[in-house]
Amino acid sequence: MPIDLILDPSVLAKELSGYHLINGKLVAPKNGKTFDVLNPATGKVIGQAADGDADDVAIAVAAAKAAQKDWAERPARERGKLLAECGRILMSHAEELGRLVALESGKALRTESRVEASVLADMFVFFGGLASELKGETVPFNPNMMTLTTREAVGVVGAIIPWNVPMMLMAIKVAPALVAGNAVVVKSAEDTPLAVLRVCQIMQEVLPAGVFNILSGFGPSCGGPLVEHKDVKKVSFTGSVETGRTVYRAAAEKLIPVTLELGGKSPMIVMGDADLDKAIAGAIGGMRFTRQGQSCTAASRMLVHESLHDEFVKRLIDKVNTLKMGDPLDEETDIGTIINRKQFDKVCGYIEVGEKEGATKNELSALPTDSALSDGLFVRPVIFTNVDPNARIAREEIFGPVACVFKFKTFEEALELANDSDFGLAATVWTTDLKTALVATKRLEAGFVQVNQNLVVQPNLSYGGIKLSGLGKEASLESMLEHFTYKKTIILNME
Repeated sequence: MPIDLILDPSVLAKELSGYHLINGKLVAPKNGKTFDVLNPATGKVIGQAADGDADDVAIAVAAAKAAQKDWAERPARERGKLLAECGRILMSHAEELGRLVALESGKALRTESRVEASVLADMFVFFGGLASELKGETVPFNPNMMTLTTREAVGVVGAIIPWNVPMMLMAIKVAPALVAGNAVVVKSAEDTPLAVLRVCQIMQEVLPAGVFNILSGFGPSCGGPLVEHKDVKKVSFTGSVETGRTVYRAAAEKLIPVTLELGGKSPMIVMGDADLDKAIAGAIGGMRFTRQGQSCTAASRMLVHESLHDEFVKRLIDKVNTLKMGDPLDEETDIGTIINRKQFDKVCGYIEVGEKEGATKNELSALPTDSALSDGLFVRPVIFTNVDPNARIAREEIFGPVACVFKFKTFEEALELANDSDFGLAATVWTTDLKTALVATKRLEAGFVQVNQNLVVQPNLSYGGIKLSGLGKEASLESMLEHFTYKKTIILNME
């Protein structure tokens, strides 16, 4: 039976409160515990999340394991059609999902949350269409032997997702895993458990019970047991470097494959011949100011040629000052809130550190004046200039609306500054010279490099980093084949 649309996110949050989704049904946690979910724009409780633990993990993994065999035996194109149908149904719920994720995450509905909901749906349609690509090869090994390879599902996949773009980042794990014939157990982020739970609930209209399950809870008590469970054969994690290392160590004990997306400190190189209008728009979008800078690919290091530096800074400041901060559900709002108090304090702490390190602070936009938002976790965007490249704000991932602008003289200097980072997720270069663009794309140490644009993750764009930014690729055919299947070699002796 189709699920009714519920456009009031407060009502929907209450309906979903206190549940996991296991084996096709909303179920309470075995321990009966829950924790509050807050609206970061007001500080008020909007609902509760199930506080899952190892017992819930065991039930969910058992359900996934039981469902996976039959799911994998379905023709691949049939699985693909079901995934594509999920995408179409999710698109019909896009407004509902956008409003719910705006309520729990603090991201503005117009500029961020609706976009995420549509990309979520598109991701399932995209991977549904790739089902026919789950094919092997014939190998010319010996004329008297038929040698071929097949692609086999790995089994039960454990996926741990972050809070900044929870629906979309869940989709780039769940969609390829499912179409490849796996069953999935997701552990949601503590701050944003409700919208992803709704996504899973909606997809139960189409999917067999047990194929897609979702738990909420905390990392040590729920995420840890999921990674360590003996029947979980693959883990995909997006989050911090520190937690990523913990996940990697636990998976290594079982010798299972892992995909890790762990963040970045992405450079944006603006050459002296760049189209300044495009570069300013790229800086606004690339820094993800409308997501409060809470993005792994945020262009938080802007390297600008000395001939354009002053004008670039002036125009960037003017543009950011036009962005309106306010209620995330207000159609006029451009910028919402930081996700939680801990992250709010971290971002504010980095801003203080930047000033102490001698950088020039430009604090922009304006805090909302609505008294209903007085307890909201709003942070004004900050652009630092005169930054020492070795300063903490220049080297550490802040995950907030804080950007550093640097001045350079030569292309070589820009490349050296760009690559002088422990991270290697994304990078952009802005130039009208083809040779400069080609050299930059070759030499920039990042897994996702763009010229004269700064797109976010999209279906069919292979996405993933190097260095401390992680291991493996997502959002592409490559991710489905290499990370959610294993290759089996088969030899038939015809003599």
